[in-house]
Amino acid sequence: MAGKIKVTQIRSEIGVGKKQRDTLRGLGLRKLHQTRELEDTPAVRGMALKICHLVKLEEA
Repeated sequence: MAGKIKVTQIRSEIGVGKKQRDTLRGLGLRKLHQTRELEDTPAVRGMALKICHLVKLEEA
């Protein structure tokens, strides 16, 4: 069974590309400092690493 990770948006999506905005939406993030607790799967971790300059990752 996979663990959980916390993904928190720490920077604004203003000024980033459409693909990065879509990735934020795909992770369920819409506002600054919003946190989501997601399953730690390769797909979710890959999405978070693509926008690592916009989010903070923590083990949940």
